[in-house]
Amino acid sequence: MQVISPRRRIWGWFFFDFASQPYNTLLLTFIFGPYVKEILGSGAGAQSAWGFGVGLAGVVIALLAPVLGALADTGGHRMRWILAFSALYLIGSLGLWQARPDQFHLVLTLAFFALGLIGMEFATIFTNAMLPDLGPPGEIGRISGNGWAFGYVGGLLALVIMLAFFAENPATGRTLAGIEPLFGLDPQAREGTRFVGPFVALWYALFMVPFFLWMRERGPAPAPGGATAAALRDLGRTLRRLPRERSLFSYLASSMFYRDALNGMYVFGGIYAAGVLDWSVTDTGIFGILAIISGAIFAWIGGRADSALGPKPVIVACNLLLLLVACAILFISRQSVFGIAVAPGSVLPDALFYVIGMAIGAAGGVVQAASRTMMVRQADPARMTEAFGLYALSGKATSFLAPLAIGVATWATGSQQLGVAPLILLFLAGLFLLTWVKPDGDRTWDASSQPA
Repeated sequence: MQVISPRRRIWGWFFFDFASQPYNTLLLTFIFGPYVKEILGSGAGAQSAWGFGVGLAGVVIALLAPVLGALADTGGHRMRWILAFSALYLIGSLGLWQARPDQFHLVLTLAFFALGLIGMEFATIFTNAMLPDLGPPGEIGRISGNGWAFGYVGGLLALVIMLAFFAENPATGRTLAGIEPLFGLDPQAREGTRFVGPFVALWYALFMVPFFLWMRERGPAPAPGGATAAALRDLGRTLRRLPRERSLFSYLASSMFYRDALNGMYVFGGIYAAGVLDWSVTDTGIFGILAIISGAIFAWIGGRADSALGPKPVIVACNLLLLLVACAILFISRQSVFGIAVAPGSVLPDALFYVIGMAIGAAGGVVQAASRTMMVRQADPARMTEAFGLYALSGKATSFLAPLAIGVATWATGSQQLGVAPLILLFLAGLFLLTWVKPDGDRTWDASSQPA
């Protein structure tokens, strides 16, 4: 069997972020979400429907994530799980091609979108659990930050390709590069924009090849008899013990709120800008490019800050910045900025929202990379996949809360601006619970117990 060098294994692990990031970038936020808004015609209506659909997918992820993590720790073979959930990712994203503007089926579209999202989230549980195998504890923060930065690079390249060669402006039928969509795709049928689903699937299939070639497991054991029952028993013991592990319990609760709020920003950023500022898919794509560039740069910087200072101060600083951003969003519209009326056609609201996008990209990338480093510090090394299953649960147990709260608030007020107000409360709750989180968890273990 070929020996894979530690450096190549790390690069193989990086390629999962590179391959999977376009689902968030192109489908969740900057291309497909705004396209749904255009088709449905009402900014508030689209925001509400999108919230309900994404929220229901989050419920499925929350219920199954800890069980899957426990099964993987008991039976091994993480790579097989990743391969299986990659298939869901591909099926879900490919299915979005059917979202024709003249025959748009909202339920079917949301079903495909949710299927791909579930596949991505479940695959992420198993790849995150491989993080402590990539280096000593002091290097984990840097590796996590570099991986997140590399993922942003993948999202950026994919977004630029989509905007330049495929996603058409509905008014002109041309892409950002001033050409008609490639391969003869019909701009009248929005085939260039709808190609985002198959494009994301092809991107994932291509760039997961280095992951499967280089990111080998270290001797996965065959599943013993009764592995499923044993996994469920172990999970039950972990859940019963969890309230006594104050730092871990507080961290999972804290991340449950602040990651939910951040996901709310990602999910609704494009739809919000399209509805409140009347942005086209192309405008939103430029916003995304700036956010991703900022995210890639600061994820790399944040990884070094994480290694030098530890993940907790990095997480706190990013949450404070995101809280300020959530407050600022409420006061920016086409008509006024922070309560001051602006002239018709003013570019000030657009410029400020571009700055907000860069802040979200910067803080969001850093906080997510530092959060998985913090999970490694809090978790039992022998139950790492189970721990990341609980981490996924904490991220999804209330993942329906931000989308549904935004959906309900938007429906109740009829205002997209007031609809995002629940994010402020979620960030505040996350910051409050962080006060009980210890930098190295409730217990420590010798560095030699960590795989090198």
